Amino acid sequence: MQPTRSASLRARLMRAVGRVQEESLETSTLPHWKAGDTIVLRGAGRQKLWWACAVTMVQDTPELLALYWRAGTPNRIPTKRPTPQDLLSYGLQLVPIQWRDTDVLMLVTPGSSHAVYVMWETGQTKLRCWYIDFQEPLRRTNLGFDTMDQFLDIVISADKSAWHWKDEDEFAEAVAIGVYSPEEARCIRAEGERVINLLQTRQSPFCDGWEKWSPPAEWDIPAMPEGWDNIPKE
Repeated sequence: MQPTRSASLRARLMRAVGRVQEESLETSTLPHWKAGDTIVLRGAGRQKLWWACAVTMVQDTPELLALYWRAGTPNRIPTKRPTPQDLLSYGLQLVPIQWRDTDVLMLVTPGSSHAVYVMWETGQTKLRCWYIDFQEPLRRTNLGFDTMDQFLDIVISADKSAWHWKDEDEFAEAVAIGVYSPEEARCIRAEGERVINLLQTRQSPFCDGWEKWSPPAEWDIPAMPEGWDNIPKE
């Protein structure tokens, strides 16, 4: 006898609840960090690593995750800029490189699908821009956090008076070839509209004075943590 639609739906819901409970328990046992700790931020998805960056923890609270890296910080990036088509492939080789051009403070509300980058000119207090990266919510790991970029971005002027979408062509391609479904694309766009509203109404984090923040003088450039290249399980 075939199961009824309601029974099938209940089974799927029970499996989903089980996964949420398991992830919640796992997250509660993973480390939390204090200001100054070195962790690794990674682009991880489809059982592959797409990039990794050693970063310094600024704040790790239920309200906010703040991470910092400056020019000279060690990174691992692909040999070429990933395209939407690459996400459907076997991945790209990663090579060591140093972050250049800017010093960056990354602000993320836990559970949100975007990060706000406060970007200064290297070694200066001059703010270059605010940069919004749309991404999967950060996933806590034993070494730091994993996420996955969603191609679409927003660039905001230093004085917050102007903004524009970035990489809309790559995002459209990702939708066209099936990396994201139309519904997922609408959700990503809606997240962008929400961020624009936060900017225009001067809500957090755009009203919190983070552009005036500076790292303690004793913070050194971090080394890439051992085990950074362990493939995440999904």
